[in-house]
Amino acid sequence: MRLLTHNMLSSNIKGVSSGFPLRIEVEKVVEKQVEMNADFLRNMFPKIEWKAFAYAAKALGYSDLPEEADSSQLNSQDFLQKFHHALLELHLEEGVLICPETGRRFPVNRGIPNMLLHEDEV
Repeated sequence: MRLLTHNMLSSNIKGVSSGFPLRIEVEKVVEKQVEMNADFLRNMFPKIEWKAFAYAAKALGYSDLPEEADSSQLNSQDFLQKFHHALLELHLEEGVLICPETGRRFPVNRGIPNMLLHEDEV
């Protein structure tokens, strides 16, 4: 699971008002190289909740991102490379996503998060 995906997931358990961001417990991280596309990164940047993104990157062991970012940094090749690496090249292969409100654990196996809810959670 890429951090791009993580940044768009939330816990939808009945009664949960703040299911974002999901905390990450890592068992295995894989790096997969992807060709960088600066235009894609510039278009995605406004859609990313940066603090959650930077926190998730740190959970995966990547601490090169700034804690805060703004669109002026998109002119820096160094920033774009770091953003690209965290967003698209780091994959949570095995681990758990945890609802910040309930503590409900959603497993991630072979890079696929299982966000299915139990009958009593719908």
